[in-house]
Amino acid sequence: MKLDDSALTKEGLGPRGKGRILLLACGALAHEIIALKAANGWDHLDLQCLPAIFHNSPEKITPGIEAAVAEHRKGYDEIFVIYADCGTGGLLEAACKRLGVEMLEGPHCYSFYEGNTAFAARDEITAFYLTDFLVRQFDAFVWKPLGLDRHPELRSAYFGNYTKLVYQAQIDDPALTEKARSHAERLGLDFERRFTGYGDLATALGKLG
Repeated sequence: MKLDDSALTKEGLGPRGKGRILLLACGALAHEIIALKAANGWDHLDLQCLPAIFHNSPEKITPGIEAAVAEHRKGYDEIFVIYADCGTGGLLEAACKRLGVEMLEGPHCYSFYEGNTAFAARDEITAFYLTDFLVRQFDAFVWKPLGLDRHPELRSAYFGNYTKLVYQAQIDDPALTEKARSHAERLGLDFERRFTGYGDLATALGKLG
């Protein structure tokens, strides 16, 4: 099955019934969630994703989750939201509490991939982060939305206060590492690769498994 990063919707929807859990997730996490489901045999976890491009429009996340919960609540015993705060300014957490559904902890995916405790301890304010997804989709989610394809001279305005690009690798793929390194060069930043695996995402799903 080909995953459409811009508008992935449903995967693995099975028969409704006792014990079934719906994961409402960011489309940028789809590959990783599907990999964890397959590796652990979590067939009772169904996945539906909001468009990954909401990564660049966090104001759309909370209403999108609210609508999805309303649509699917009756068909599942539990709904779990696979988003951190992700730029919603606490609005998503407030909505989840109001709706009675749980969500991932943390400020964003860069934090929960590394582990929220470890990420907070680093206190890195001059690092720009990429995940596997963002390495693959760098032009669509970073370069073009910032207008750097048309105005590369704006690079220093956007990234002048950063000192390094940190690639948080979920899988060990030398080709992705080299692609991430090339993105760092384009941005004029030092490069660092950290193998994070799935971090707190795996821990959270494991509790549902």
